Amino acid sequence: MCYITGQEQTLSTNHPAKIRHSGDKAKLISSNDTSGYTYRGRFLDDGQASAIGFDVSQKAHNALRWLISRQGFRNGDQAYVSWAVSGNSIPKPLTDAYSLLETDDFDLVIVEESDTLTPEAPLNQGVNLGQTYAIQLRKYMAGYAAKLSPNEQIIIMGIDSATPGRMGIIYYRELFSHDFLKSLETWHSQFAWPQRHTKEIANTTGKKPKTQVIWPISSPVPMAIAKAAYGENVTDNLKKKVIERLIPCIIDGQPFPLDLVISCVRKATNRVGYASDAQWLWERNLGIACALYKGYHQRHPNLTQRRDYAMALEENYHSRDYLYGRLLAIAERIEDVALNISGESRPTTAARLMQRFADRPFETWRTIELALQPYIQRLRVSRAGFLTNQLRELDNVQAMFKHDDFTRKAALSGEFLLGYHCQRQKFKTKTETTDETSSGDSE
Repeated sequence: MCYITGQEQTLSTNHPAKIRHSGDKAKLISSNDTSGYTYRGRFLDDGQASAIGFDVSQKAHNALRWLISRQGFRNGDQAYVSWAVSGNSIPKPLTDAYSLLETDDFDLVIVEESDTLTPEAPLNQGVNLGQTYAIQLRKYMAGYAAKLSPNEQIIIMGIDSATPGRMGIIYYRELFSHDFLKSLETWHSQFAWPQRHTKEIANTTGKKPKTQVIWPISSPVPMAIAKAAYGENVTDNLKKKVIERLIPCIIDGQPFPLDLVISCVRKATNRVGYASDAQWLWERNLGIACALYKGYHQRHPNLTQRRDYAMALEENYHSRDYLYGRLLAIAERIEDVALNISGESRPTTAARLMQRFADRPFETWRTIELALQPYIQRLRVSRAGFLTNQLRELDNVQAMFKHDDFTRKAALSGEFLLGYHCQRQKFKTKTETTDETSSGDSE
């Protein structure tokens, strides 16, 4: 008798393999180990442990194979797949919001149309950038909710193999469509932050396509989180472990692992660890670190420490770490403009000392401030209006500190990256003075 249908039929003794790909030898159901402990100790023979009809086995394995090849997520031998029992389409849980909302109406911020990648991207900081993104995401999920009945079942399953011949189910959830869509919407909204992407634009003149650097509001993709935390050369086994830990955060709404947040923040802080031609990678990891820090504090296990950070610059926020991040961005801006005027192309003092600044902010700020003096003198001649604005901004931020906070020797948390990133992005869209514009400043 088949244990699945409850009917008498021909039983399958050899169940199909090649579930994840054509060379896959691992099986989900196997009981040919007559000398080990696959079933011994509980049953006399393998038929008592598992009895599945031949037709049922073939249909189930072929359906799973088709689902994985069509809409599954694969990371080496690890595979995740989700589907609706009715067969209706559903959003993929292991993709980012940029891929889900990939449309001409999506909030893309274009940096510059050029044949080369440009490292900076302007963002409109006049309003909270999360509002438009949240509306688009809500409409997107509402579109799927309209197609799915409230009681429709959504299944999410993950499989992996520890040995070449054995495969196991490492994650399995059955959810109603409403709960599934709500979980995805919560993940993509709580962990949203401007992320660095590139987009190719077709060239009508017949030349090679132009590349645009864009900063859409989006959640980071799990694979990018693993690389941001452990480097580009992260091992496959470590990537598997990271994705296994992220799935409950996405589907079940569990708090985000703190060690991953800390690792991403440290990687983004160590700017000198990236080569001069890999600054795009640092910018990508900076966006991921900010997204994870923001999302972690929205799901903080301690309810008293939960906070909702805005994706625009919070000019009235007086947190020590946030203000120090703003100071670093202002100092970097002043030196960067001065270097551009003289035609020099080298890292700023703020960029080189970013790691040390995060560990010892008060001591390092004194070093950065002294290093700025030659550039300030240079700008007094060629960019007097710009310099006046920046020094006024610098004084305003320093005035927000409490004396004890400014001189405290404690290291900075990942919150300083939020202030640093928001202040940097504000500079890209801030209307400069007439004096600066007339001088033809360009970055």
